[in-house]
Amino acid sequence: MKNILITGGAGFIGSHLVRLMVNKYPQYNIINLDKLTYAGNLENLKDIESYTNYQFVKGDICDYEFVMNLFREKSIDGVIHLAAESHVDRSIKDPFSFANTNVLGTLSLLQAAKNYWGESGREGFKGKLFYHVSTDEVYGSLEQDGTFFTEDTKYDPHSPYSASKAASDHFVRAYFDTYGLPIVISNCSNNYGSYQFPEKLIPLFINNICNNKPLPVYGKGENVRDWLYVEDHAIAIDLIFHKGKNGDTYNIGGFNEWRNIDLIKVMIKTVDRLLGRPEGSSETLITYVTDRAGHDLRYAIDSTKLHKELGWSPSLQFEEGIERTVAWYLNNKEWLNRVTSGDYQRYYEEMYKE
Repeated sequence: MKNILITGGAGFIGSHLVRLMVNKYPQYNIINLDKLTYAGNLENLKDIESYTNYQFVKGDICDYEFVMNLFREKSIDGVIHLAAESHVDRSIKDPFSFANTNVLGTLSLLQAAKNYWGESGREGFKGKLFYHVSTDEVYGSLEQDGTFFTEDTKYDPHSPYSASKAASDHFVRAYFDTYGLPIVISNCSNNYGSYQFPEKLIPLFINNICNNKPLPVYGKGENVRDWLYVEDHAIAIDLIFHKGKNGDTYNIGGFNEWRNIDLIKVMIKTVDRLLGRPEGSSETLITYVTDRAGHDLRYAIDSTKLHKELGWSPSLQFEEGIERTVAWYLNNKEWLNRVTSGDYQRYYEEMYKE
């Protein structure tokens, strides 16, 4: 039985991956390591918390001794590393937190994997894998010319967040080159779907539309992002973890570009319709605000390699995915209210009080 450590498994993408792995692989022990910061919420995993092949561990990836002991205690065979600070606006205000978690936390995990698996020499690496989940933001910004980010695109990060993720990517590759640690890396585009913390654009705007609050749009809303349904991302991670080439990188994208303002108008129409309001009536909530510092113009991922080598393709068109997503948030207002109020965080602080 393999023991797989998933970091950040109580977060948005992590919880979808944990659920997929626990249900799909009863022969694996899935250990979910999460610090339960504001973005981590065990309510995301209520449906599987009693499964015998699932275990939650609260802890900080930056604590090397803790991580090393966890590897030994749980006999970790594989790591899927998603734990990260990921909100660009927060990184502009507090870059140190992003450098600490995203760079030093990744380094702590790499060193623990290298030391634990390598205790019997490089033969100890056989059958092991360190999978690092990264972002398309490390590549910088594209112009409006139809080009795409590929696995060979030069890194050009523009925010403290993307710089911290780029640095962590470099450390992962360095451990492959220097120590022979078996690794794979994936860089994904913007995700959307259920259980996303409502500081991110889609759940934030759904919540604001429901409550007739302003919809703050940076600049003129012309920035372009490639959107990927989170369950499709989890499926891609599963594929890469099991079939990806050692030392390789895979881009994961939806081939689904939208200007922010166009995306927002689709969300408005969908929310209005599902709430029984005249479609588009909530467009009056749109409020244009000063653009964010270092705001990249366009991201677009080329997933051709992943499709050709491993057979992955996104399963949903955006219109279907956004319909499902809006319906989920409207049907789970209690979850949304607990997250926006912070009640969930106070509950876990009390539960795990030291």
